[in-house]
Amino acid sequence: MRIFVTGGSGLLGSKLAEIALEKGHQVFSGYNHNLSEKGLPIKFDLAIETSIRKSMNQSSPEIVFHTAALTDVDRCQVDQDLACQINVRGTKILAETTKEAGAFMVYISTDYVFDGKIGMYREEDPTSPVNHYGYTKLMGEQHADCEARTCVIYGSRPASGKVNFALWILERLRKEEKINIVADQYVSPTLNTNLAHMLLDVAERRLEGIWHLAGSTRISRYDFACQLADVFGLDKNLLVPSKMANMSWMAQRPRDSSMDVSKASRGLKEKPYDLNRSLKIVKEEIG
Repeated sequence: MRIFVTGGSGLLGSKLAEIALEKGHQVFSGYNHNLSEKGLPIKFDLAIETSIRKSMNQSSPEIVFHTAALTDVDRCQVDQDLACQINVRGTKILAETTKEAGAFMVYISTDYVFDGKIGMYREEDPTSPVNHYGYTKLMGEQHADCEARTCVIYGSRPASGKVNFALWILERLRKEEKINIVADQYVSPTLNTNLAHMLLDVAERRLEGIWHLAGSTRISRYDFACQLADVFGLDKNLLVPSKMANMSWMAQRPRDSSMDVSKASRGLKEKPYDLNRSLKIVKEEIG
């Protein structure tokens, strides 16, 4: 298949491109600032309609994975117009051009569409974002064929010049630095390798609707960091439990946005991994 990945140099997009190529698909990787290493690179800017349409014409895809977004939660809260331009309007235009091409669009959404009051959210649970980022991602959902919600993506390699949550923890622990980690925020950490396989399964079978594609373990960020330290043989005593109320965030965060992945576990060939399996894979990939 011909696949176009927006955000092709990002943490998820680059892994998607890598695995799709391994499976024999033709991959076009949309990038803005950082050149994509996997697939045929195509300059792509979600904020510019002509760029979106030109990229789609160049790739003529059968499948579009829309992983690109403005994901800086605090920046979205401060610059709400820009967040809407990229995450809502850009997504709408991309969806229109995808439909014109007769292609199938998989939109990567977020656990932040929920308010975090109950946790272990199912696909049919009511949405109620507590920040503007979550709101813009929720608005983007209405335009896609498939809406794939995920949570705290991490992986074994930096992407777009950034380290993810897991790599940041490992980097600090290896330097023997103390780290404050929130212990009262619960999530479903998701390995990018597992997520990419699940997304390709969804796309290859054209599975429509909302899917919660995340790791199968509900855990606090602090306990996740402790388990990561144990797997890599690092000193978890350097991890200092903190509270969300003590964080200097500009935007509110959901307290428990963990996700129920029962639908994916039943319906997909590639099942959501638990945290033990995922961290072992990360250690193998890092080598």
